Amino acid sequence: MTDQLTGTTQAVGLRYFAAARAALGRAEETIAVPPGATVADVVGRVAAATPAAEPVLARCSVLLDGRRAAPSDVVPDGATLDLLPPFAGG
Repeated sequence: MTDQLTGTTQAVGLRYFAAARAALGRAEETIAVPPGATVADVVGRVAAATPAAEPVLARCSVLLDGRRAAPSDVVPDGATLDLLPPFAGG
């Protein structure tokens, strides 16, 4: 995957927890995204690659390098996103 204007990509690590891990069938991965990709872009790319996981991913909270992220936050090269579905318990 390359940015069509510059031909460059950046690596983003993804870690999936609980229902997101179960829906995707993996605990983590690294994907290539174009520079300037937002949290929503990255999550959308994962959902598009695994459509059955989209309902779970749509409800996830996302941490960007350990801090709560907004969908519009730009993901820097080498960042890690944690996808945390809602959970119940005490």
